[in-house]
Amino acid sequence: MADVLCPVGDLVNRGPDSLGVVRLMRRLAADSVLGNHELHLLQVAAGLRELRPSDTLDELLACEERNELVAWLAALPFVRRWDDVWLVHAALHPRWRDPELELAGVDPVRPTRAAVFAVRTRTCDPDGNRPEGDDSTSAGPGPPFRPWHDFYDAARSGGRTVVFGHWATQGLLVRAHLRGLDTGCVWGRELTAWIAEEDRLVSVPARRAYARIG
Repeated sequence: MADVLCPVGDLVNRGPDSLGVVRLMRRLAADSVLGNHELHLLQVAAGLRELRPSDTLDELLACEERNELVAWLAALPFVRRWDDVWLVHAALHPRWRDPELELAGVDPVRPTRAAVFAVRTRTCDPDGNRPEGDDSTSAGPGPPFRPWHDFYDAARSGGRTVVFGHWATQGLLVRAHLRGLDTGCVWGRELTAWIAEEDRLVSVPARRAYARIG
């Protein structure tokens, strides 16, 4: 059986070659999920948002195959499910019984509150309420908010392990039924993958820092 690459999102806008990454992921038929940076790109491409000074999307937006690449990204789901794994960019809501159902059919250009939760959340309360802003510190904003995964009920979800990214300041997280893989490659740290069948982590150091922390 051939290996399958399943990125946790943010394929674009976090390094110097967004175009090259999307071309490669499309060629490899990678089973990615959408991240908040993909949503930003799709909204810019649709004319609903402006590029920011820090964005690294110009080359992708100006290339000949722009429409094909944007369509490929837009077709990616917010969550993927296997018998023993959930794959999501940032978080699963503590009240969701079926994340696929909650996120099915959502237009990434006009994301629902559920979609925003899935791609942006780091901390929440037991009811899934998020703090104001998008706190990225490892400590979080304090009570009543805690890391979203503190509320993940694996038993209710068939014992599935959640694989996610997004929270680079938290760093690598390996707990029962949790694999947080964002190890800050864009900040000059490491790019980390989890080989599910072997429950093994592989990390590759960044060549250099491509963005400032924050």
